[in-house]
Amino acid sequence: MRLLIVEDDPHIAELLQEGLGEDGYACDVAGSAGQGSSLARLFPYALIILDVMLPEGHDAGYILGRELRAGGAQTPILYLTARSNVEERVTGLDAGGDDYLGKPFALRELRARVRALLRRSSGLARNVLKLPHGWQMDLAGRTVWQTPEAATPGPTAAGAEPVRAPAQAELTRREFALLELLALHPGRAFSRQDIIERLWSGEAGVEPKVIDVYVSTVRRKTAEELIDTVRGLGYRLGKLAHEW
Repeated sequence: MRLLIVEDDPHIAELLQEGLGEDGYACDVAGSAGQGSSLARLFPYALIILDVMLPEGHDAGYILGRELRAGGAQTPILYLTARSNVEERVTGLDAGGDDYLGKPFALRELRARVRALLRRSSGLARNVLKLPHGWQMDLAGRTVWQTPEAATPGPTAAGAEPVRAPAQAELTRREFALLELLALHPGRAFSRQDIIERLWSGEAGVEPKVIDVYVSTVRRKTAEELIDTVRGLGYRLGKLAHEW
């Protein structure tokens, strides 16, 4: 998932970029409200972390949040600022914010709030998502596994007990991010370019065929039916058991 960090303190911006990167998020950084406004209108971010005090003024973050909402943006906004009294939190929420975290903050808490906002924006209440064919993924633990009863028996020698497929899939950060994107939007098909824009942060030279390689690898590590190919468009999450 691709996030936008609007923060003029380079040390905090780097901390956020590295910390969220450990969770597989691709992060773009803007050092001013103006730059943040341009990026927010240019790319389909899953979430915006927005500092309140920016070079344009003490309330520049609030102003940007209001402008984005007035323009129809539905992207979740997490305000991050040293001004964290009750009045400031109320102002932030009324300025289009979905959450408010004061500085100094614990990175662990911020990461949890990011997960919660992403779940909420997708209409989900839990960190564990159900996938097709008994597979599940834990957004907090960054793990993907298949329930034992749903595992497909593997090849066996004569007279031997059936060997079940591995219960857990060892996905890389990017592979997990790809599956997470599809799982948070079940039924929605993403083109290869859509996926690139949502998973890569300002990295140039990413070819659409790279997405095919990632999809192939995720299928190999889990199940072929986990990701559907939509002819002429791209990919989407496979159908859940109750949809068959």
